[in-house]
Amino acid sequence: MLDFAIEQAFRADVLAAQAAVELGVGVDGGDGGQGGDVYLVADSGLNTLVDFRHSRKFLAERGANGAGRNRTGKSGDDLVVKVPVGTIVHEDETGELIGDLVRDGQQLVVAKGGFHGLGNTRFKSSTNRTPRQSKPGTPGERRQLHLELKLLADVGLLGMPNAGKSTLIRAVSSARPKVADYPFTTLHPNLGVVSVSASRSFVMADVPGLIEGAAEGAGLGIRFLNHLSRTRLLLHILDIAPFDGSNPIDDANKILTELQKYSSALAEKERWLVLNKVDLLPQDEREARCRAVVEQLNWQGPVFETAAISQQGTRELVLAVMGYLEKQRPDVAAES
Repeated sequence: MLDFAIEQAFRADVLAAQAAVELGVGVDGGDGGQGGDVYLVADSGLNTLVDFRHSRKFLAERGANGAGRNRTGKSGDDLVVKVPVGTIVHEDETGELIGDLVRDGQQLVVAKGGFHGLGNTRFKSSTNRTPRQSKPGTPGERRQLHLELKLLADVGLLGMPNAGKSTLIRAVSSARPKVADYPFTTLHPNLGVVSVSASRSFVMADVPGLIEGAAEGAGLGIRFLNHLSRTRLLLHILDIAPFDGSNPIDDANKILTELQKYSSALAEKERWLVLNKVDLLPQDEREARCRAVVEQLNWQGPVFETAAISQQGTRELVLAVMGYLEKQRPDVAAES
């Protein structure tokens, strides 16, 4: 919860006009200055909203006093607050969407400064040569905002803990998430840029693995599924030879169930199946095992076989993803 506030335009024009009359210099009190605005600006150098944990109230500068001799007060400086690219801004009380900052440098006015007060010289007329009237400035906006960060990635990795998602993103990009032979090594989302060739690349996101009951709050992955809502493609990573002896079919169905519970839109997003760790199967069993999994899942989309730790099959996967995204980009541009 963030409390953004702007001081209203300063009302000192009243005092300036009164002082001018007392000093005998005539009725020439100037207007006060405008109140400053509060802006949110997307900054690609930021990755989290953690700074707002400690700083939650932001106040733009107020307008300065008006003065005699029709001198207008200086307007207050605007306040610029930097947020990560991908920040969504809602009005906290109503839930109204105020803006979505998806480009580096994009600005969003979240609170407007007050209109300046009017000095007594504004009210001088042929019938009122020495007015003692003035008008205070209007209050600036005060708003409570809810900020939510969604990562911007082209491709999202989905799967059970220890399915090999982190190993895959390490194999195809420069990202270096923690990898170990136990579940839940990924505790927060990781982004990696996958470079296919000159001027051809895409961003891949790895989020913590899901477990059964995730939609009801079990495990970690459900907290980060909203990051995958921006992606154009999901890669469902399935461990074809789980070390704990679990059934890959059951693991895949658990993921699908949790997706449907969490969001029908996310469950319907384009999703490819990646059968990982095929190097752990005997060569003479590999083809039959993979075919059986695909048939039992009744999988209709693309299927890839990989061994991420040795980069087996990863090049073919990356090229196919790049081709798919290039076909999708005209639609993305039209949406933008």
